[in-house]
Amino acid sequence: MSNPTADWEKVGDRFYRKVKLYDAIFDQDLELENYIVAGAPYGGAIGTYASDNIDFLSDSIAALFRDEAKVQSYRASQAAKSSIDIYSFSGKLIRSIKWDKGSIRGLGWSEDERLLVITEDGTVRCYYDLQGDFTQFSLGFGAEEHKVKTCRFWPSGFVAILSNNHLVAVTHYTEPRPKLLAIPPEDEVHSWTVIPPAYTLSRSVEVLLAVGQTIYVIDSSDTEDRILPNGPFKHISVSPNGQYVTLYTEDGMVWVITSDFQNKIGEYESKAKTPPKDVQWCGNDAVMLAWEDEVHLIGPNGASLRYYFDGWVHLLPDVDGVRLVTNDICEFLQKVPDCTEDVFKPGSTSPASVLLDAVDQLEKKSPKADENIRLIRSNLPDAVGTCVQAAGQEFSVHWQKQLLKAASFGKSILDLYSSDDFVDMCEALRILNAVRDYKIGLPLSYDQYRRLTSEKLIQRLINRHEYLLAIRLSDHLRLPANKIHVHWASQKVRNSTEDEDTICNAVVSKLQNKPGISFEVVARAAYDEGRSHLATQLLHHETRAGKQVPLLLAMEEDEIALDKALESGDTDLVFFVLLQLKKKLPLASFFRLLTNRPVATAIVESSAKGQDQELLKDLYYQDDRRLDGANLLFSDALHQTAPQTKVDKLRLAVKLLGDSKDPNSTLHSRSYIEAQALIRAQASLDHDLDAHYSGLSLHETILGLIKTGYGKRAAKLQSDFKVPEKQWWWLRLRGLVAKRDFGELEEVSKQRRSPIGWEPFFNEVLGAGNHKLAGVFVGKCVGVSARGRSEMWVKCGMVVKAGEELVKVKDVDGLEELRGKAKGGETAEIERMIGLFRSRR
Repeated sequence: MSNPTADWEKVGDRFYRKVKLYDAIFDQDLELENYIVAGAPYGGAIGTYASDNIDFLSDSIAALFRDEAKVQSYRASQAAKSSIDIYSFSGKLIRSIKWDKGSIRGLGWSEDERLLVITEDGTVRCYYDLQGDFTQFSLGFGAEEHKVKTCRFWPSGFVAILSNNHLVAVTHYTEPRPKLLAIPPEDEVHSWTVIPPAYTLSRSVEVLLAVGQTIYVIDSSDTEDRILPNGPFKHISVSPNGQYVTLYTEDGMVWVITSDFQNKIGEYESKAKTPPKDVQWCGNDAVMLAWEDEVHLIGPNGASLRYYFDGWVHLLPDVDGVRLVTNDICEFLQKVPDCTEDVFKPGSTSPASVLLDAVDQLEKKSPKADENIRLIRSNLPDAVGTCVQAAGQEFSVHWQKQLLKAASFGKSILDLYSSDDFVDMCEALRILNAVRDYKIGLPLSYDQYRRLTSEKLIQRLINRHEYLLAIRLSDHLRLPANKIHVHWASQKVRNSTEDEDTICNAVVSKLQNKPGISFEVVARAAYDEGRSHLATQLLHHETRAGKQVPLLLAMEEDEIALDKALESGDTDLVFFVLLQLKKKLPLASFFRLLTNRPVATAIVESSAKGQDQELLKDLYYQDDRRLDGANLLFSDALHQTAPQTKVDKLRLAVKLLGDSKDPNSTLHSRSYIEAQALIRAQASLDHDLDAHYSGLSLHETILGLIKTGYGKRAAKLQSDFKVPEKQWWWLRLRGLVAKRDFGELEEVSKQRRSPIGWEPFFNEVLGAGNHKLAGVFVGKCVGVSARGRSEMWVKCGMVVKAGEELVKVKDVDGLEELRGKAKGGETAEIERMIGLFRSRR
């Protein structure tokens, strides 16, 4: 196996390595110099587009043209093939998106691998799944009028510069809200870049513009001139951590300064007669200048290194290095990690290096292995940890195994050592080696993998339709795989050419009994493709009615949606369905859906009672529920104020019941006729007596007439409406008592009998405070016992009369009790009555 330091180069006091990732990437006929090339962060996909303009991307991460004649010649031959091509880093074509929407002025990626395409008129398309599906919005702020010149991207947003130098920023892709930044100078912009919000004090994006001889810093509210000499600056580039800025001057000098423009870190003279086509940072420690086939790596203190290539090279920066892409090869250039340098640096005597050598000696069965272990025994835990970390930084499987073998050997000697880091690294390397395979083409470094997270890595595999590997990784990491299965099924229903029944059976057989599966998502994908029948079939397997129903409604499967909602037993869901159906269906069709669905009918009826009386009337009419319809008219009549309107409503109710077969309809019809008569009578009373009887019941009307002294009119109502005699006597009694017409009550007491008895008269008169008149009714209460009459006399304050009642029945005990209630002369009389019975004994 080759020496791990074979691809190392020293730049100043640091080592850099150029790791070969893939070869034979692109077809030799593909002229990369004629393409915009943009790479997604964390080893993601590459987006390419054949550009027709050599000016608008003067120092972006995408490619530039240096020969306009060649471009026009190439474009003429490719006119019919305009497209955005998405590749993996191994050169595998993932997707080709046909493009006919105008000249592209920006091509970039978000950190979650969304492809952003910005056109000259300010239209932004966000392709979110590598398969051509997109969302779209417009920049506004005069972009359509002034046109977009170019764009700069960071992981969660971008800034576009217009031809009038105005800057429009978008800081979020999920809810894009373009914002116009402070107005910059109108002079020519030589170069520009952005500092992401995460690295600015204001926490808003800042734009660095090279204008004239200086640099301007523009944010959302202010434009500041940094008053720098030595301009104009042909390139500006900001380090990944936002702390440093690289400036390339017109005379070929490279300046590295802090991003606050206060300190100069270093300088470098390129001695180039032409400016580079691209300037990028390699991590946070070095700067790269790229010409067509030549790359300069500038390290600390101005130290440099040059690389030469057989063809046009593109620089695609990432968080910990830069990928170099040509037609032939893809390489990763980075500073050698400290742990790797500690192990492999020539002449290293670090504990980790000694431990690795000990394993080599052990395989040779040399006693030197034991000597090495004794030599580093006190530092053995650190040596094990360094070997584990160094294994994660290696792209070579051979050296990964060697380093892990050294770590395993070292920890086996230690008495106490936690193997968690070792196990986690083994797990991570299995994942990284799987996705680095050329068939997948995701050349993640260990640091990039940690930043990306395993969940997002699996999502990237899903977007590439690498379902088997995604499922295996999910199982390996003990993560749910339901999203993978659903995405596979969604693509199956979209792209399969088989008949719908076969597709349905294939999807159901694959997904059934798997936890967390949403057939609704798959059905929606089928519906979006115009396969409504397949979508309906798939929805039958969705167990959650709340997921089924909205899609069924969208598919206009109204009956099925209503039945599914009813089956769920969720009245809120049923109400939601009914509400949607009422909005979009004619009333007759809506009522037909309610036929033979009593629960749905009851919900509509319950809702309509408080909100929509007209709907309720139509429902009763549709179902031929005449009695309910008549009752609704009766209720409506009660809420009317005009007597004639009330009568008209009641007349309609009577007419509605005319042909009803309900046995109760006759009784209701008679009641409505009587109600009409009562309304007319009350209207007449209101007119004649200048009173207000309308709206009262019959009993309230009669009672009111008696109270106001119109007894004859009350008697006439009693006769006309055949009020039962007992009810009439009760009304008359209460009316006279309320009126305090004790004379009339005394006349009543002279009658021989009362249909309601005389006790009510006693109670009502007594309650009115007339004890004398109440006593008149005591003697007429023949159905009451002597003891009861005695108590009635006591309530009237006539204790002697009470005693006489008891004497009649010889109730001595009652008299004894009555003695305690007597006062003054009453006591002597009660004693006398008691004495009568004692003398007889």
